[in-house]
Amino acid sequence: MKIPFFNYADLYLRDKTEFNDLIENVLSRGAYIMQSDLECFERNLAAYLGAKHVLGVADGTMAMIIGLKAMGIEKGDEVILPSHTFVATAAAVSHAGGVPVLAECGKDHLLNAIDVEKRITKNTRVIMPVQLNGRTANMKQMLEIADQHEISIAEDSAQALGSKFDGKCAGTFGDFGICSFYPSKTLGCFGDGGAVVTNSDAIADEVRLLRDHGRISSGDVVHWGFNSRLDNLQAAILNFKLQKYDAEIARRRELAQIYHSLLRNISELSLPPGPDDSVEHFDIYQNYEIECENRDALKLYLQSEGIGTILQWGGKCIHQFEALGLNSDLPITEQVTERFLLLPMNTSLSNDDVEFICEKILSFYM
Repeated sequence: MKIPFFNYADLYLRDKTEFNDLIENVLSRGAYIMQSDLECFERNLAAYLGAKHVLGVADGTMAMIIGLKAMGIEKGDEVILPSHTFVATAAAVSHAGGVPVLAECGKDHLLNAIDVEKRITKNTRVIMPVQLNGRTANMKQMLEIADQHEISIAEDSAQALGSKFDGKCAGTFGDFGICSFYPSKTLGCFGDGGAVVTNSDAIADEVRLLRDHGRISSGDVVHWGFNSRLDNLQAAILNFKLQKYDAEIARRRELAQIYHSLLRNISELSLPPGPDDSVEHFDIYQNYEIECENRDALKLYLQSEGIGTILQWGGKCIHQFEALGLNSDLPITEQVTERFLLLPMNTSLSNDDVEFICEKILSFYM
């Protein structure tokens, strides 16, 4: 068997006829930028998330930059975030004028609340949990810390659209959250795309200005902005896929349950929580990230058997990119980077595919 880590072509081929009809409809109307398809998608996604506002932007990184600027981040403001995330999280803080402060992750690979509290200073303005791999952090803990220290919450929820903690969706807990619609995301378009999610009218109004050159409806420019709008064609594609999103998530949870059932007794592995392990968490399994002994040898073995795996972010967390100058003492995160591995997790996989992957992992550790 040949099982790629991700089958990008399948994203189009599974609904080829519907996509072709949709694309023809949008293009024949000449509806390219900020048209009715974008407005419809924003309304529908806001309703899905239980949020007041969703505003489409060019990509997930710009969503974070614009969101931070809209909430009033100023030069020197510190933002606490995990090192165990994609570099875009820290880059957004830096581009917005803030200072990234890196913290440890916990056993679930999400931001560690205890370590966050240790890193709060008089300059701390924001805690930014990264809702990673399709799981939402324990936001009760994060909100308690934020309230106690009178600081704000902003969420990098790029990998967690529809994930919930205590019945509430990722991206809706703080001043704002963000979505990424990169093709391999659980809700992905055919290029780059992102959105800011907020319940704040003031932040939503500012995001509308910032994403479109700082222009108001009359065309006047009231301050410096960006050219960062979600293309109308991509919005139409996303709106179509949103109609099937619950089925997408249900299937990912089925695949995660197969992994969990077949791999949980291997002592050399540490697995993500199973779909039914917690009443507080509803996980969508954007990724299936395990920790494993003899990781590099396992990766090579699976490759020899035709199974694609990857090390997230090239196998490095943010503090390990020395040129960025964010070196921190993060021993727990260091241990995770030596052991983590992403197994295939997407809805092009069959049950047989996942069972084959598990069979090969079992044979490696026998």
